[in-house]
Amino acid sequence: MLSLLASAASAQTRTPLQARCEDTIGESISVLSTREQGYRIDNTRSFYDLTRLMPSVRRGSWVLGLTHTEARVRISVGGRMLADPATGYECVAPRIDVSLDYAPIVVYVSREFPPASCAYREVLAHEMRHLTTYQTFMPKAEATVRARLAGRFAGKPLYAPIGQAQALLQREIDRSWMPYIKGEMAKVEVLQAAIDTPQEYARLGKVCAGEVQSLLRPARRSG
Repeated sequence: MLSLLASAASAQTRTPLQARCEDTIGESISVLSTREQGYRIDNTRSFYDLTRLMPSVRRGSWVLGLTHTEARVRISVGGRMLADPATGYECVAPRIDVSLDYAPIVVYVSREFPPASCAYREVLAHEMRHLTTYQTFMPKAEATVRARLAGRFAGKPLYAPIGQAQALLQREIDRSWMPYIKGEMAKVEVLQAAIDTPQEYARLGKVCAGEVQSLLRPARRSG
């Protein structure tokens, strides 16, 4: 554990340094914001292109639609500081600003499917389930991260030997908080994988009276 110490003043008499820090530099604050980037639909790529975009596809399978984005996490650290040469310690009231968002989401539907076709509508509906999953997951991740940040940083200043507080705080952000938040954001992929079941793929292959297969067959021959 990093040697950034939270104040224990609530449980015992405050030291002169604690009194000065808590009464003059203000409270620690964590601020978390999320931003909705929207999405667009792209019908320009073939199912060969979409299959190549997928990191792993079962042999003999084709990707007919794809919802593509990536989670982005930004953290900035600031805050007021006060040093006490008599004790050799300093205090910092951190301000932790965390921003979560997705890169603009692109919903791909293979160009082999005309937009007016039944097959196009079915593939698009499937991809919209992925889109909705991304959109509804973000507020849940925000609430989880916000609570953890508040538990660590809200309220009292943090203490460290003089000259070390800022570096130790940044190290905690880099080594602990950034991996943790990225891990929380990545949990959405478990929900996405649950949409792409073998049963769902089998269903899409049979919808619209076999229209999916009939539209793909000429493209396979030409490919």
